[in-house]
Amino acid sequence: MQLLIAEIERMRKELNNTIGELEKQGYNKARTEYIYRVALAKELLINRDKGLPVTLNNDVSKGNEVIAKYKFDRDAAESKYEATLEKLRAIKIELGIVERQIEATRRGE
Repeated sequence: MQLLIAEIERMRKELNNTIGELEKQGYNKARTEYIYRVALAKELLINRDKGLPVTLNNDVSKGNEVIAKYKFDRDAAESKYEATLEKLRAIKIELGIVERQIEATRRGE
């Protein structure tokens, strides 16, 4: 029983740490999205001023090496955020399992 209680404490600490990590990843995700969107908008305007046809502007702008790097950073930040969110869900499930084990032990099962 003591081992299960210690496990719950460890998992609660991990849960709290993961929540903090999720907050950081969420901020990073939003920041990289902002950088990408602003840079893409500027590139679209620059290409439009150069007379690039509208039908090509979006693809050409996204093909710019700097814009593509911002998009890569945005996608990587989103992946890290989603992975952290999944880690949080997994910890919650594990915590529930241990809590049910403690309840079963108390009932004598």
